[in-house]
Parts: sequence; C-alpha cells; structure tokens
Amino acid sequence: MDLPELLQYAFFRNALVGSLFASIACGIIGTYVVSRRLVFISGGITHASFGGLGIGFYFGLSPILSAMVFSVFSAFGIQWLSSKQGVREDSAIAVFWSLGMAIGIVLTFLSPGYAPNLSEYLFGNILTITRGDIVALAILSLVVLLFFIFFYHAIVSVSFDTEFARTRRVPTQFIEYAMMLFIAVTIVLSIRLVGIVLLMSLITVPQMTANLFTVNYSKIISLSILFSFVGCVAGLLLSYYLNVPSGAFIIFVLIVMFFIAKAVKGIKTFSLTPSNSK
Repeated sequence: MDLPELLQYAFFRNALVGSLFASIACGIIGTYVVSRRLVFISGGITHASFGGLGIGFYFGLSPILSAMVFSVFSAFGIQWLSSKQGVREDSAIAVFWSLGMAIGIVLTFLSPGYAPNLSEYLFGNILTITRGDIVALAILSLVVLLFFIFFYHAIVSVSFDTEFARTRRVPTQFIEYAMMLFIAVTIVLSIRLVGIVLLMSLITVPQMTANLFTVNYSKIISLSILFSFVGCVAGLLLSYYLNVPSGAFIIFVLIVMFFIAKAVKGIKTFSLTPSNSK
C-alpha cells in the first residue's frame, strides 16, 4: 500500500496532523528544556505522569486528564522544592519520579475490572490519536506559540542566565512556573506518540540536532519543529512498512538524523580546517 492509499484512512491522516501539532509544541518547549538544561526534569515529569494514569484507571477518570493534573503538580513540586526549600534539584526530581511510578504501579494493579492497556501509554501508538487529541495539541501549540511571542526576550534571558535576568527585573518566577506548566502539559498530550518510556527523546533530540547548525534561539525552535515533524512522518511510514512499533521507530529515526547531522557537521568542520584547506 502506497502513501496516497494510506491517506484515505482517517487514522493515518489523524497521525500526520497530530504529529505536526506535537512537533510544534515539542519543538518550542524542547528548546527551552535543552537550553535551560532541564532534560532530567522533563524525564522526571514524564515518569511521574504514570501516577496520574494510575489514578485515572483506579477511579474511572480520563487517564490523560488525571495524568496532566498529576504532572503539573509534580512539575510545580519539583520547582518549589528546588527553589524554595533548599532541596537539591536532582533529589527533588527523584522524589516525584519515584512517587509517580509507585502510585501508578499500585493503583493500576488495584484497578477494578479488566487490566488497562498500558502499552499504549508506556510505548505509544501514534495511530491511536483521535480528533480530540488533535484539537488539544492544536490548542496547546497555539497557546505556547503566543506565550513565546509575548515573552520571547524574557524566556531567552531565563533560559541562559536566571540570575542576570532577575537583576534586569525579568519576572523569572512567573516564567519558570509557566514553562514548567507547559512542559508538563506538552509531555502528557504527546504520550500517545512515543509513550512515557521514550518521550524524553522527543523534546531533546530534535533540539540537539538543530543546535548543530545554529545557536540562534528562534532558529533552533524552527529547525526543531522541522526535524521533529520529519522524524515523526518518516518513523510512521517506515514502522508501517517494516511492521514495527511506531513510537520506538520515530525515536530511532530522530536519533539517526542526529548522528547523520553530527557526521555531516564534523566532515564540514574538518574540511574547513587550515591544514586541510591548503
């Protein structure tokens, strides 16, 4: 079955549109995560969201909604403990990471009725994206984009030097908590793409690839969105033809793209060195 035939199926069109909006949100948020060196925090929030899934399964609530609420509180908790209570950041992350996973495992095991299909959340399945998921991702992308437009200079300042930004009267606390909120929401709404296990890569690898070509903040965002979307589409198509899980293969493609870009960058740099330009 070729691409035109695949486009006739609603689930495949939903996957492509969902990939686009997820790439926009992850590209913007991921740039802040990487530049602020919050990769470990994003991993902590990602795994803490499993606690929200467990709460949703046990009490019969929407797993995504309960995961979002739990992730937001976990993100705020990490920020509060590390900045206000003198707890080391890595220790604060470990607390909520472990708490979320523990609650998720216990409540999922105790959930009445049939055992929930955890593989969809742990490993992702982009083909299960619904119109509701697409609308949520579209709204998130629009809100994040508008927030970055209005607070771009403040976000860049906080990303690279929080203390200096504070001396310039930048509302650093507002920016930090707002960004933690967006990180948590972006993570939860993107779970269906690649799953909890691999989601951290979706908001870091495209940004690392983009950073190989530019150090300009806005250009990194643009390239990250492009690389993320290309990786999602390529991974989706290849996973279909190879009959392998789409979430894992999307991440595999993104990492391959990074190493190819790294190799091209290295060859270009080597060819431009004085000893080789003679």
